[in-house]
Amino acid sequence: MTLWEATQHAFALLFSGDAALWHIVWVSIKTSVIGLLLATPPAVLLGYAIAMHRFPGRRIAVWLAQCALSLPTVLIGLLLYLLLSRRGPLGPLEWLFSQSGIIAGQFVVGMPVLLAFTLAAVQALDPRYAETARALGASRWRVMTTVLHEARYGVMAAVISGFGRVISEVGCALMVGGNIQGETRTITTAIALETSKGEFAQGIALGIVLVTLALVMNGALMLLQGEAHTAGGRI
Repeated sequence: MTLWEATQHAFALLFSGDAALWHIVWVSIKTSVIGLLLATPPAVLLGYAIAMHRFPGRRIAVWLAQCALSLPTVLIGLLLYLLLSRRGPLGPLEWLFSQSGIIAGQFVVGMPVLLAFTLAAVQALDPRYAETARALGASRWRVMTTVLHEARYGVMAAVISGFGRVISEVGCALMVGGNIQGETRTITTAIALETSKGEFAQGIALGIVLVTLALVMNGALMLLQGEAHTAGGRI
């Protein structure tokens, strides 16, 4: 099959509503969204805490947050595999080779992106926002919500970037999920499998879906950045 024929077949699969293909897309989106939703609150809170408080070892914490962005997802997958295997400390959960295991992997993969972006967004704010809130007698919770509201565009950018990171990774999903058809096969693991088999049509179709998701996510990020610049210009 030539590249042109494979591409034609790929579009045919997309527009015919191929059940197997769209189930793979659904598993990818489902596990990525749930993992990201679980990771967002602790990552945002931790990013805010590191940015707003001075404590011994703060520079090391910032350095570690930045370094975590460079962690290979296959290494994260290996560590999770060891934790979730039958002899591992989390073996009784029976999450290995399940969607729950993939969600756990997406949680760990997404955390560094959310943490680093939130940290950068809060650090970039004018410190007078927090100082004014404290001077007006605001509680710690109120100060935090005020600061995060002002940094909302950066936090939303963190969530969008985090989604792009988790849905496009392959190493962790493959090692923890096992690439089981109908259960844990995601877009990226399916592309890898189909390419290794020499069956390019489904791989190209899933690649088109992945590129489309990336374009939508980056378009949303550009809109947020445009809104942020517009809002900044009005202040």
